[in-house]
Amino acid sequence: MAISRRKFLGSIGAAIGASTTGALTKAYGATNKQFKGYPQSFGVLHDTTRCIGCRKCEQACNEVNKLDKPERPFDDLKVLDKKRRTDEAAYTVVNKFGNTPEVFAKKQCNHCQEPACASACFVKALKKDKTGAVVYDESLCVGCRYCMVACPFNIPAYTYNDPLTPKVTKCTMCLPRIQEGKLPGCVEICPREALVFGKRKDLVALAWKRIYKNPDHYIEHVYGEHEMGGTSWLYLSSLPFEQIDMREDLGVTPAPQLTAGALGTVPIVVGLWPVLLTGVYAISKRKEKIAKLEKEQAVQNANDTAATEMTKQLSQLKAKLTKEKETAIQTEVKKALELAAKKAADEAKAEKEAAAAAVDAAEEPDVEKETKPAGDIKTADDTGKEEE
Repeated sequence: MAISRRKFLGSIGAAIGASTTGALTKAYGATNKQFKGYPQSFGVLHDTTRCIGCRKCEQACNEVNKLDKPERPFDDLKVLDKKRRTDEAAYTVVNKFGNTPEVFAKKQCNHCQEPACASACFVKALKKDKTGAVVYDESLCVGCRYCMVACPFNIPAYTYNDPLTPKVTKCTMCLPRIQEGKLPGCVEICPREALVFGKRKDLVALAWKRIYKNPDHYIEHVYGEHEMGGTSWLYLSSLPFEQIDMREDLGVTPAPQLTAGALGTVPIVVGLWPVLLTGVYAISKRKEKIAKLEKEQAVQNANDTAATEMTKQLSQLKAKLTKEKETAIQTEVKKALELAAKKAADEAKAEKEAAAAAVDAAEEPDVEKETKPAGDIKTADDTGKEEE
């Protein structure tokens, strides 16, 4: 049920009063206690010295998450000439750095041990899972996008092109696949094993083992081991990390510790959250209702237009068929009249010819009566002789 603007503002005033009287004195958006992470959580080690920039990981991520296909195919490596970042249609991207030699680095959500995005989210739409993945619950999100502002790695994206059901998007570390006992899609497809999946603590040990074994090959630092309290995605590099677009100014303090004091001194914020969420929810529902009505009206208008157009086309077709039918009838009548006239003319001609033949026959003499045989003709001499 929608609430009025007056009731909404009144609720905010009530919440402010309750907050100032000490009804709420604690802030729960952050804490000053460091969370060391789940001991059995997973992670991924990205050895950039082994990456060849094939973009197979991008393709696998696209297919696993059923994202829209990019304008340029994944085998088009010219896209590496331009620096890219993750967005709502690409949860991971590979960028190229340096020239001699070229270094490639994969970028995606680092799944922090104590995520800044989760700390900033006051509806707990983002949280750290026991597997190590930072997961997102779309049903809880109110679209404030504080997570995008809070993330030090500039990862979360927002589906601005979806006005009805927008959401925050980012790498999920293929949590559904992990729960099924499978590898993340990018790890499984990597042809050079530049990506290794396993328990985070084991990956840290593996990374240092590689550094100690090849000190001239790697920078002596495992990125993500301590940055911002640690991340589930770890990196090895032959170049200083700042040269492969990795921030080295973050320190080791987890994000919640940086915000705990500020939120603790402003208890009114906690009191306002339920009211604000109620208002946001009401506004959101009202927008959904309006969008639904507009959609239904648009569908009805489309149906009416289609019906009108169909009626018009049927009328035109009927008129065309009627005209064609009348033309066909007239043509047949004309043919019949012409045939009858011809037949009558032929009959008249035949009668005339018959009458003429009859006249000719009546005027012709009787040859048998008028003609006698030569032997029967008697002359005067013959008659005298007979008398003698």
